[in-house]
Amino acid sequence: MRELIIKMTLTLNGDKAETKDGITVAGLLENLKIEPLRVAVEVNLNIVKKCDYENHELKDGDSVEIVNFVGGG
Repeated sequence: MRELIIKMTLTLNGDKAETKDGITVAGLLENLKIEPLRVAVEVNLNIVKKCDYENHELKDGDSVEIVNFVGGG
């Protein structure tokens, strides 16, 4: 029997994106191959603390902004 995968739609950095239902911020970053220590994540205009990435579950229709830290001089 095939596993049913429920998808949801997010707005990710201004673009529509689909992902599996119930994914956390940490799971989204992992899927996108983004190092969590080098970014800030905002969900629906609220910054998510790094210590909450594992537990912050995304919902259908959420707006997610991922900002990379860039060093230089």
